[in-house]
Amino acid sequence: MAAGDIESADFSETGYSFTLSLISGKYKPVILYCLMEYEPVRFNQMQRYLREVADKTLSQNLKELESDGLISRKMYPQVPPKVEYTLTPLGKSLMKILDQLCVWGLKHRPKAGADIKRKED
Repeated sequence: MAAGDIESADFSETGYSFTLSLISGKYKPVILYCLMEYEPVRFNQMQRYLREVADKTLSQNLKELESDGLISRKMYPQVPPKVEYTLTPLGKSLMKILDQLCVWGLKHRPKAGADIKRKED
């Protein structure tokens, strides 16, 4: 797309925008990463992994990821209830992309004690 076309462009119609809408927020990418590394994961395990996340916040994020088709929830009929979360095939396909964020971060992460140099606008 040429620079002059920005007047008629609509970011909300891009694939990038759609992808961000699925993984936006503080916890969703971390939840997906956790499931990529450790699935299946129970609610309390996820909460310990995320550390200081409220039950309500974690529950809401899991519901949204499930609603978007990225994770699945399996409930076992027992007392106390046991619920496990796993990635769906759609969620696994997204992990290929999110894993590249990890690769990039490891490559460009500053060494211990080094400052991150950021370009200021």
